[in-house]
Formats: sequence, C-alpha cells, structure tokens
Amino acid sequence: MVDRNASLREVMSSYPTGVTIVGARERAAVPFGLTVNSFTSLSLHPPLILVCIGRTSTLHNRLITSDTFSVNFLAGDQSAIADRFASDPSEDRFQGIAWQEGALGVPLLDGAVAWLECSRYEVTDGGDHTILIGRVEHSALTGRDALLYHRGSLSSSGG
Repeated sequence: MVDRNASLREVMSSYPTGVTIVGARERAAVPFGLTVNSFTSLSLHPPLILVCIGRTSTLHNRLITSDTFSVNFLAGDQSAIADRFASDPSEDRFQGIAWQEGALGVPLLDGAVAWLECSRYEVTDGGDHTILIGRVEHSALTGRDALLYHRGSLSSSGG
C-alpha cells in the first residue's frame, strides 16, 4: 500500500543518486565547494548540466555568481570527502585534500570518477534552491566506481 503521508524527502531518498562536489575559485584564491547530489545532464547540444544549490548554504551566493565551476563525481572510496564538504564550517574544505587546478582555474579532485569544468550559462529560481546551469567546457573520465547516496547512506557502485 502507498503511504500518502510520506514526506518528499523520504520518497526522494529511495532514489539512488551519485554524489558530487561542486567547486569554484575566485581568481587565485583558495577554492571553495560543497557536496551536491541534485545534479543532472540537461543538453548535449549545447553541452549543459545543472546543479541545485540550497539557498541556505553558506556558499550559495559565491557559487551562483561564479563565472566558472567544477563538478567532481566522487568515487566509491571518497565518502569522507562527501561528508567533509557537507558539514560546517564551509571554509578550508579543500585543505589537505588532493586536487588540481583545471583549465578554467576550478578545483578538480584527485581520485574522482569524472569531472566537468563549466562556465555559468544560466541561473534560475528553483524554490528553496537556485538552479545553476553550466555549459561544459572540459571533461574527463577515470572509470572508477562511483559513490552513491541511497536512503541516507553512502556506498560504492562497485558493491
């Protein structure tokens, strides 16, 4: 029987999603970023993706106004990074984390399954989130197993 009183949060947690770190930098400053699982591809022509950034995030304004940003698809063994980028404080999350500067100056996490370097294409309202649409400028794939979020837990797509 269907539970008509289930909350949207409970229902959506039953849908497994990948886990990403969305990151950016302001000029040559220290990078910043947060864990995001509200991510999807949007278009192949032009190559567009979207991420949803919660309006209550301390990094909301900095991310949605960044000209460029990265989306790092976390690997199955990177759950500690997902937890770190989801907790407070939001400053210095990249400290001690291995990363490289991408062609657009954005942070690319070492060991990730894949990454995208994006330029801001459009920003639009999404209720209690802001939808950040990015045009994919560069990308790479490593072939590692992905980190998944399902029913409140993190696990590897490899088992």
